[in-house]
Amino acid sequence: MPPVVYQDKCKGCGKCEEICPGDLMELDENKKAFCRAKRDCWDCMACVKACQFEAIETRIPYQLGYYPARLIPKMKEKEIEWTCIDINGKVDKFLVKTHNK
Repeated sequence: MPPVVYQDKCKGCGKCEEICPGDLMELDENKKAFCRAKRDCWDCMACVKACQFEAIETRIPYQLGYYPARLIPKMKEKEIEWTCIDINGKVDKFLVKTHNK
């Protein structure tokens, strides 16, 4: 399910826009976040984790993730380092360049 942005909580900081690996989050003319292509969202929840105002929420079906699998984003200046840990503890890391200025 694509992220839901609670407009009353969104402060327009743009952190969700910076961290989205699919470049799907944007700020509208009122500086409120929204997902511009909901069908393309793959529920990584990076925007949820990046929002310090708890303005973004997403729910994924339980079939998509089992404990202790984790997906951990780490923001860098021009890229995001993703650490993926599967349910067997196998760790993969990859970098995604961002479109940040």
